[in-house]
Amino acid sequence: MNKNIVIVILLIALSVSWAYFFGLHQGKKDNLPPSNPPIVTGQGLSQTPQNKAVSNENSDIEQLFKQQKSDVFVTGKGVVKKVLADDNEGSRHQRFILQLSNGQTLLIAHNIDLAERLPNLQKGDEVSFAGDYVYNNKGGLIHWTHKDPRGQHKDGYLMYQGKIYQ
Repeated sequence: MNKNIVIVILLIALSVSWAYFFGLHQGKKDNLPPSNPPIVTGQGLSQTPQNKAVSNENSDIEQLFKQQKSDVFVTGKGVVKKVLADDNEGSRHQRFILQLSNGQTLLIAHNIDLAERLPNLQKGDEVSFAGDYVYNNKGGLIHWTHKDPRGQHKDGYLMYQGKIYQ
């Protein structure tokens, strides 16, 4: 079996297991992320240096939360509310809580085995993002904030202090 296929399968298995362990799928145990999730962007889009759309409003994410929808590719931005310890089991993830302008919070799980970590991230810093939204009762989770090494999933990213991390 191709080494890249094995790595991707392990990443998917880890992500799904992690989501179920922390209750992020709210009982939807057969709800695996689609390979090409729908794309949702907010109002007032602007372009980053990499021609990636960044939402200046997060109303679409608020709607996804209210509708308890998951596996939707979104863009948005928020302010770091809390920096969490890295998740070092399986694929390593830098984790932090973002608060959106509407008060909703999101857990950002940024795979640092596939993308560079955001350096010196602190409470109060602004971060823009693109990735897959997964519903949970605390506001949701954003993952897949990196390039797809297999080229089959829309690339996500984080933008911090004017630099794209993917």
